Amino acid sequence: MIHTVQPTSVERFFAEEDIIVSKTDCKGMITYTNRVFVNISGYSEEELLGQNHNIIRHPDMPGSVFRLLWDTISGGKEIFAYVKNMCKSGDHYWVFAHVTPTFGLSGEIIGYHSNRRVPERKAVATVEELYRQVLAEERRHRNRTEAVNAGLQVLTSAVAQSGMPYEELVFSL
Repeated sequence: MIHTVQPTSVERFFAEEDIIVSKTDCKGMITYTNRVFVNISGYSEEELLGQNHNIIRHPDMPGSVFRLLWDTISGGKEIFAYVKNMCKSGDHYWVFAHVTPTFGLSGEIIGYHSNRRVPERKAVATVEELYRQVLAEERRHRNRTEAVNAGLQVLTSAVAQSGMPYEELVFSL
């Protein structure tokens, strides 16, 4: 499936008590979605299964945020992050994501599991501004690797300036 959706400026919301759930294999290919994910994304379950999770990636999301996420979970640790996702229609929705590795019987990572909740609006405003700065830095570079590395420097600098470790900062927003 070629993903050519153009973003709109329309934000969608899901219920406070809802949890968006998905599972992927080690390469990020979707192996499970719950009904909440299907409903908010606008894709059918059939359209989502077997697709890379980046099918819902919004272009406002810096690549460096995903580098941090992938580096963390592929290292066997969990991560919490604010993410702006894009629906099939081009609308968007914000989530507070908790992504964890799934381990096989012998301790190897066999996939990933993500639960996403409704984020605090104050946190979204803070993160949105930070992501704008990170993305602006990424766009200053032509080479994707250099762009992501430069964005990651902006991101880690912002975390360092907070005086808190990343995990603590995310929960303080």
